[in-house]
Amino acid sequence: LSGAYYDKSKAYKSIGPITPLEFYENHVKPIFNVEHKVCLVNDPRPSSMYDQTYTVDCLGNVVGGRPVLYNNQQVEKLLQLVAASLKAGEAVWFGCEVSKRFASKQGIEDLSVHDFKLVFDVDIQTPLSKADRLIFGESAMTHAMLFTAVSLDANGDVTKLRVENSWDEDRGEKGYLVMTAEWFKEFGFEVVIDKSFVLPEILQVFDMDPIVLPAWDCFSKGGPA
Repeated sequence: LSGAYYDKSKAYKSIGPITPLEFYENHVKPIFNVEHKVCLVNDPRPSSMYDQTYTVDCLGNVVGGRPVLYNNQQVEKLLQLVAASLKAGEAVWFGCEVSKRFASKQGIEDLSVHDFKLVFDVDIQTPLSKADRLIFGESAMTHAMLFTAVSLDANGDVTKLRVENSWDEDRGEKGYLVMTAEWFKEFGFEVVIDKSFVLPEILQVFDMDPIVLPAWDCFSKGGPA
């Protein structure tokens, strides 16, 4: 590989020839070391215990790569760790069901962004619990984005998050979305966090033998390699 670019000061720079592994070791790893990242999920189905690791049959597709391990935690813990990471200046990769309660043009993901009851006095999606939506196929991870900033209330609890998407700059504020914490609790499923922000008792869960979910499970989508 080889390439050229302009840095933030508009100075011309070039890289290469360089292998993909060398590019990662020299330019990515000092900033984002994937060996220090762990995957936490929120799966509230009765069949999925908290403080337990899971994996999915046939999910791994990289020869010699690490197995995909999901550490199942309460969604409030995921939000706390996201806030800690963002406050320290590190963005957070996450997986969610992006299309539900999403005003695409305005770039808002919020449970009250659409007034469904105004039409037939009947709500949709949220009358089912998050667990039931997963069980009956009404919910699944469909998209990955990046948390880049967080707003907290007086008690230090997350109220909303800024999200960097990849669809173009026409949606939201130049491609950035706003997501409420209540939306994430319903439609957010997965975050990748640096180990330094995760409590030891949560990290210890990774020492457990994972429960293997079938290849068609709703958590077979969106897993990081």
